[in-house]
Amino acid sequence: MQDIFNAKEAQTYIDRINKLSPETGGKWGTMTVDQMLAHCNVTYEMVYEPQKHKAPSGIAKFILKNFVKPKVVGEKSYSQNSPTAPQFKIKGDQDFYLEKKRLIGFIQKTQQLGRDAFDGKESFSFGKLKAQEWNNMFAKHLNHHLEQFGV
Repeated sequence: MQDIFNAKEAQTYIDRINKLSPETGGKWGTMTVDQMLAHCNVTYEMVYEPQKHKAPSGIAKFILKNFVKPKVVGEKSYSQNSPTAPQFKIKGDQDFYLEKKRLIGFIQKTQQLGRDAFDGKESFSFGKLKAQEWNNMFAKHLNHHLEQFGV
């Protein structure tokens, strides 16, 4: 698993994102490249712009923490066509260049804040996470979708 908090490894993700174009097609799934970028931004919005999203209710948070969290923050990669939570589903055309710029900015901000800023930080859906769990969530989600689009 790459370390999203390491400048060199964060740059690797940015370099891969920069290989995308509005015409890049996916190898699987139904998202377009602009929707995929907007989809990846949701993870970071929940950290940096939580007001954009509705917090999960008590029972939903219980389910997320106890059943979904291990799959999201663990080391194992996502499989192709994994289910997508409703708040991550992106509909309609998105501005490719805006979403790309936002995603790169979020990756840079996360790397610059560093591992210590995330150790014990409250997750929107999963409660407090260790820095390594944040890293796993960010890195494997990015990797999954960048592989989906061949970069």
